[in-house]
Amino acid sequence: MNIPLTTLKSRTARTAFVAFAGLSVVGTLAGCSAAATTGSAGSGTSGSSSNGSTSSGSGATTSSSTASYKDGTYSAPGSYVSPGGNEQIKVTLTLAKNIITAMDVVTVHADPTATGYEKQFEGGISAVTVGKNINTLNIGVVAGSSLTSQGFNKALATIKADAKS
Repeated sequence: MNIPLTTLKSRTARTAFVAFAGLSVVGTLAGCSAAATTGSAGSGTSGSSSNGSTSSGSGATTSSSTASYKDGTYSAPGSYVSPGGNEQIKVTLTLAKNIITAMDVVTVHADPTATGYEKQFEGGISAVTVGKNINTLNIGVVAGSSLTSQGFNKALATIKADAKS
């Protein structure tokens, strides 16, 4: 069977294109997956910081994965920009030996579209944070919400600073 050379070249090009497109999709989806790891916590007293965060705990940490944090309950605001404008959430978590034992995220201000995504985030965040070590926690997409995690990670940084032991 004789197949014209131009037909073979065309098939090869299409096959290469489809393979490349498939790999691109897989790579993009892998980059959108949520990342969360474990950490530990400390013990404490209560206080308030000038950045609007509140805490109930006694401990400190650094940005290293071996940082030690005071046990307690801590709260901090987290902001991010959505297509609808500036949004804000409030993160409250409880630490025990650097492990997050309880997590709550509440929408403070959001446009109607962002509110829907924030509610999805609020519904899924505990599953990827409770029982994890705060030292290695880095949240990405949660329950289809990709921007809310930016506010969450900002609040988490504030909480880590407040909980240093």
